[in-house]
Amino acid sequence: MAYFYKPNCKCPKDAKKCTCGATWSYIADVGINPKTGRRKQKKKGGFKTKKEAEQAVARLTTDLSEGKAYVQESNIIFKDFSATWLETYRSSGKVKSSTVSVRRHGIDKLMPYLEYLKMKDITGTKYQSALNDLKVKGYETRTIESVHCAGRMIFREALKRKIVAENPTEYIVVPKPAITVQDLEQGDEIPKYLEKEELALFLRTCKEKGLPLDYEIFRLLAFSGARVGEVCALKWPDLNFTDNTLRITKTYHNDTNNTQKYELFTPKTKTSIRTIDIDPGVMEDLKRLKIRQAEFKLKHRDSYHDADFAFINMLNFYGYPLMVKIVQNRMARLLKISGLNKGLTPHSLRHTHTSLLAEAGASLEAIMQRLGHKNDDVTRNIYLHITKPVKKETSQKFSELMKGL
Repeated sequence: MAYFYKPNCKCPKDAKKCTCGATWSYIADVGINPKTGRRKQKKKGGFKTKKEAEQAVARLTTDLSEGKAYVQESNIIFKDFSATWLETYRSSGKVKSSTVSVRRHGIDKLMPYLEYLKMKDITGTKYQSALNDLKVKGYETRTIESVHCAGRMIFREALKRKIVAENPTEYIVVPKPAITVQDLEQGDEIPKYLEKEELALFLRTCKEKGLPLDYEIFRLLAFSGARVGEVCALKWPDLNFTDNTLRITKTYHNDTNNTQKYELFTPKTKTSIRTIDIDPGVMEDLKRLKIRQAEFKLKHRDSYHDADFAFINMLNFYGYPLMVKIVQNRMARLLKISGLNKGLTPHSLRHTHTSLLAEAGASLEAIMQRLGHKNDDVTRNIYLHITKPVKKETSQKFSELMKGL
């Protein structure tokens, strides 16, 4: 049952035709409230003609007859709902603190556009405009994709809870820069890494002018291709000195950069859990480090945080794992001393490892497995860059062979 009317009509009641331009509205029965036994009704207005209002009721009636539940949209605003969602997301115990931080940053980027809007009033057009404006303001595609990821998750939950009737993020397109002819000519950008001679200089600087642990940790990063968070999380049982292998099962995270408030998480993907063969010389360095650490632990046994970490804080909070931030700062110091590219980071040593493996003739599949990647464009780009001369040489040899045919 439905009733159609013009709530804001200013024309005389006896007028045969409306001349004030008022829009049509409807009130339609949408079911029975199970708690009170009273009928539930939906009101909606803004229709230019009565026919449009009737068509809307017809669609509503069809949805109800097909079993699609009527959504009683809430008046909750985006700011409040996103805060509730984020807290639920955080307390689920299924996501890392770093991932929660990424989602929080994504929500913060959406706030200037959606903060005080009711969830039910946020349309696909409004949401798309927000992402488009972020692009205009110069945010990178990866950042906008992260913002959109948070937005999608929020509105999917709102749809599930029947806060909104439709998901405005469903058919959204993340704005991306147009690819120019110059981009195609230049090809994919190769990330920064150290050449073999540069790595030798860097490690020599670590050994001669580095702080305690510098040589061991940076040599391991360069010779293993492990992520810095994986190395900071290493414990002595993860190292097998008989087989010269390293087992990666966890990663270090510290959102506050407070030495005592670290967290250990399982790697993001299953392929990141792996065993790596390590150069015997590197393992000998680590074996000597373990002996020195045992002496250090004995000396500070009353205040030592005994969690069996391989790379520990030796200046204060003894025994706590070395923070990623500290490793980054130490590398910056060593790069400055050695006169190498100051834009390099501990992650650049992972790229360096990739380039050296490719140069040594390792297959892309083997490199991916060693790095804990299932699929990674950066690794592939480095590999193709390094092996390009080899492929060219192979093509030349084939041409020589086929001459005269």
